[in-house]
Amino acid sequence: MFTRIKKDIKVVFERDPAAKSVLEVLLCYPGLHAIWLHRISHYLFMRGWVLIPRMICYFNRILTGVDIHPGATIGEGLFIDHATGVVIGETCVIGNNVTLYQGVTLGGTGKEKGKRHPTVGNNVVVASGAKVLGSFTVGDNSKIGAGSVVLHEVPPNSTVVGIPGKVVWHDGKKVNRTDDGIDEIDLEHDDLPDPVAEMMLCMQRNMQRMETRIGQLEKELKQHGA
Repeated sequence: MFTRIKKDIKVVFERDPAAKSVLEVLLCYPGLHAIWLHRISHYLFMRGWVLIPRMICYFNRILTGVDIHPGATIGEGLFIDHATGVVIGETCVIGNNVTLYQGVTLGGTGKEKGKRHPTVGNNVVVASGAKVLGSFTVGDNSKIGAGSVVLHEVPPNSTVVGIPGKVVWHDGKKVNRTDDGIDEIDLEHDDLPDPVAEMMLCMQRNMQRMETRIGQLEKELKQHGA
């Protein structure tokens, strides 16, 4: 247990430059408190308890602003930055070394039974206000842009932006690896392509080609005395 707690604290220092001391992290990081309370509720929930885990979940939401259903499965190295407004559904599965920013929702899309929440792979970053809704997988090493609404599966090593979310390959960019071979989380969630801007540039290039071609045709017509 203490090893897990030490790792949780280490994750905060790795991903939040604002963290100054262990005591500050222990007392002032609601995302960390939310994860610890969830582990207690999840332990009881998986052993057949219902009411007490839900009460812990409710207390967790009041204390931290994070709503994690006791049934959600969370791997190691989760970091919830600022915490407020984060919602994680019952059948959600979160891999290792995932980073969630404030306002993120990992939810469902209706009243369907069974697996109805997303499965988030390893080393995934979900930026502020993003909504990932439905029973599908977000592949390893992916980034979800701020404010995006993701409704379909996300391939590994990809970036999603927009409403509805669209997968935009970022030059095949993958999570960087350190010299010792350990995965380093890519937290540059502001470094996202703009599909609308790219479409406008594409249209501009096409118009320039058409204008050039029209100019050539006009010259040819004049040469033939038309």
